[in-house]
Amino acid sequence: MTDPALTFEPHRRRLRGLAYRMLGSIAEAEDAVQEAYLRWHSTDRAAVSEPRAFLTTTTARICLDVLRSARAKRETYVGPWLPEPVVDADALAPDATTELAEDLSVALLLALERLSALERAAFLLHDVFDCSYAEVAAALDRTEVACRQLAARARAHVRTARPKTTAGARPQAELTAAHARLLTAFVEAARSGDVAALRALLTDDARYVVDSDGKAAVAARNVIEGADRTVKIVIAGAKIGMAKGTVLQFVLINGMPGVVARAPDGVARSAAFEIEGDRIRAIYVVLNPAKLGHLAVPKTPGS
Repeated sequence: MTDPALTFEPHRRRLRGLAYRMLGSIAEAEDAVQEAYLRWHSTDRAAVSEPRAFLTTTTARICLDVLRSARAKRETYVGPWLPEPVVDADALAPDATTELAEDLSVALLLALERLSALERAAFLLHDVFDCSYAEVAAALDRTEVACRQLAARARAHVRTARPKTTAGARPQAELTAAHARLLTAFVEAARSGDVAALRALLTDDARYVVDSDGKAAVAARNVIEGADRTVKIVIAGAKIGMAKGTVLQFVLINGMPGVVARAPDGVARSAAFEIEGDRIRAIYVVLNPAKLGHLAVPKTPGS
């Protein structure tokens, strides 16, 4: 029989991308894909006419089970929840050409988070991964009519929740010079505590969202609304997040302009920026160490 790895690997990126969008976690996505591989290994593969559809369905079902369990855990999560930051978005790209295929923005993932598990799965499978409603119905064990309704409800919610500045826009392939200058000005203003300069970089309705699960010394337990309040918490957070010896790297995070801060002891922090014109409309900060292991650097010997 054909080596299962040889027939599975061509689909790995697609499956990883589906699992990450379903779960918002790199680690959980990798686990789901590995479970899909184990099931593929034990399946009578000669009887499977469409491996791509079979593996997509299998991964979706695994993720639904994980998502239902995860949502119970979220009830005890301290403060706002954000998806794990992704620097290599290409590794999660689906082999589809839909409008949303390349969108990994935090705003979209937060919109998906508000859907029911079945709505999320139906929307992702059809609108992002270009599956037919027949394939969606098989994956969710529902009728095609029910799946159309699930996807339609999800689509309406996503359309409302998704920022107008990102809707229909093609994600950046790399950080632009203009955005690099904006992030540089932001970092310099935050470090120096320049309130006026920082305020000028933000829209009036700017939002600051930080995910720490209560594991960071200085972290807002609620979403901070408004530019003036955002300025205060950014300056307070900069005293810790940009301490001496911290290395900052400007990168794309979930396809958005972002900064990864790495401390000498290996601790990492990340911030993704939603930009409107030439100003910052939202800042999504992840401080929870459980979500940053893939961005940290090894500790130096003796540390």
